Amino acid sequence: MTITPDVSPVAAALAGRCPRCGKGRLFKNVLELRPICEQCGFDTSVINVGDGPAVFVILILGALMMGGALIVEFTFLPPWWVHAILWGLLTPLFALGLLRFLKGLLIGQTYKHKAAEGRFVKD
Repeated sequence: MTITPDVSPVAAALAGRCPRCGKGRLFKNVLELRPICEQCGFDTSVINVGDGPAVFVILILGALMMGGALIVEFTFLPPWWVHAILWGLLTPLFALGLLRFLKGLLIGQTYKHKAAEGRFVKD
């Protein structure tokens, strides 16, 4: 069990790796997290990114797909069914890829900066 001290959250997110060691796989399948890293034993249940990645995906992907649809419409003037097929296939594919990356990135940033819920301190 070798822990790499300076794992880049971006590199770990792109590769889908553990934010602590950078070697173990972070995801069990496309979006489901592994409960524990198989390399270093990092418990992923202590980090909860909630709906943050989904919000970013909605905002980023909405702007990209809408911009793409407008460019395609005014450049090529395709029939409506071309838009339905093109954006109906591209949007879910990009959404899954972007959601996986952003989920890994937020987990990596949370781990790197030791972020946690606010707690009251007793004096």
